Amino acid sequence: MEYKIAVIPGDGIGPEVVGEAIKVLDAVAKKYKHTFNYEYLLAGGCAIDATGECLPVETVEKAKASDAVLLGAVGGPKWDNLPGDKRPERALLGLRSALGLFANLRPAIMFDELKDACPLRPEKVAGGLDIMVVRELTGGIYFGERGTKQTEEMGMAAYDIEEYSEKEIERIAEIAFDLAMKRNKKVTSIDKANVLESSRLWRKTVAKISENYPEVTVENLYVDNASMQLVHNPQQFDVLVTNNIFGDILSDEASMITGSIGMLPSASLAKGAFGMYEPIHGSAPDIAGTGKANPMATILSVAMMMKYTFGLVEEANAINNAVEKVLVEGYRTSDIMTEGKTLVNTTEVGDLVAARI
Repeated sequence: MEYKIAVIPGDGIGPEVVGEAIKVLDAVAKKYKHTFNYEYLLAGGCAIDATGECLPVETVEKAKASDAVLLGAVGGPKWDNLPGDKRPERALLGLRSALGLFANLRPAIMFDELKDACPLRPEKVAGGLDIMVVRELTGGIYFGERGTKQTEEMGMAAYDIEEYSEKEIERIAEIAFDLAMKRNKKVTSIDKANVLESSRLWRKTVAKISENYPEVTVENLYVDNASMQLVHNPQQFDVLVTNNIFGDILSDEASMITGSIGMLPSASLAKGAFGMYEPIHGSAPDIAGTGKANPMATILSVAMMMKYTFGLVEEANAINNAVEKVLVEGYRTSDIMTEGKTLVNTTEVGDLVAARI
């Protein structure tokens, strides 16, 4: 089979980790007789430097014409003084909106080999962790009306509006329930319905969708309680579904309790099979070019691409198994290094995983 992948390396360590993921993709292509055609595109700070825009029109058009998008990371202190709507990070919001990527899947999985890196007490994670965070990605406060205004008594004020429609909530809830049916049949919906009108609609709509999934247990938690429960008893969760801003925060919390943010992938899906795949870590400009970056999250993102967009389950499993084998054999980048293991650099990780495909 032949597939077209739009590749957006981005800034900082983005090009480094994406390069190793491409190496693994090439190994998959060779073993399973596929052809992956890559088209490299600009977005983020590098796009600002080259074109003056964080998200060039050409990038959006060519991404739309691809079968899937592989993204590294964007941003860095070099561009911190730009206005908010000109910053590299705006490229992410622009891509999500332009490509219709409304569902963000962030698996928080703790590999058994990395359990010692988990900041929680061993008894809280005995047997491992496997949580799927489903985050609504194109609505809510990040995409709502915003602005500033002058007040008479308090000076300048700024506002960002949180707004959700029934249809937006319905489609993300359906994604969560469909995933739960393939897992442990439990959905925890996170909101702030005791305070926010948008959350009251969220809870009501999720309840309506749940009627179509009688086998799935549904639980509602306020976001403050959910944030506490994630560190108190993370094993109670299977699939978490929540809005854009809560999902942004909780998915990062869920990732850190697994031991390393450098190990976790993500998928952002549109209606149908199209998706954008990226590690959840940032551009980490402080270690760019040092060989310290952990490319495993990007490699595991490619595995998600195989599964969710291309339907290549065997290939996805081969990548996941190769990563796990490298960990079992004791190879570690500096972010997950422990005593008695073998320290390797970014390029060596890509070589090791590719060799085990």
